[in-house]
Amino acid sequence: QVQLVESGGGLVQAGGSLRLSCAASGRTFNTHAMGWFRQAPGKERDFVAGIKLSITYYSDSVKGRFTISKDNTKKTVYLQMNSLKPEDTAVYYCAARQSSIVTGVSLYDYWGQGTQVTVSS
Repeated sequence: QVQLVESGGGLVQAGGSLRLSCAASGRTFNTHAMGWFRQAPGKERDFVAGIKLSITYYSDSVKGRFTISKDNTKKTVYLQMNSLKPEDTAVYYCAARQSSIVTGVSLYDYWGQGTQVTVSS
């Protein structure tokens, strides 16, 4: 069992930065693939970034602006978001699964409650 708690969301101006954190509980954290997703109002939840061991993967919409990282000693996954745009506004969710990084929402077993990110123009 893995429990996930996100934090770090907020309101930021376009061009600014935020760092999201996802604190995990559970003994198998190090072997899980961790993902960040986001969901804007009226839209589907979309994959943003994923990490497993030293492998990372990003959606095209955030590549070069967002960085996912992981601290195994703290059981925490981070999403550093730079050069934020108004279209990045969404609720951001952390997710985990036991196998490889994938982009499908339904393929992740554990989810956090989400944290709101709002980017003003």
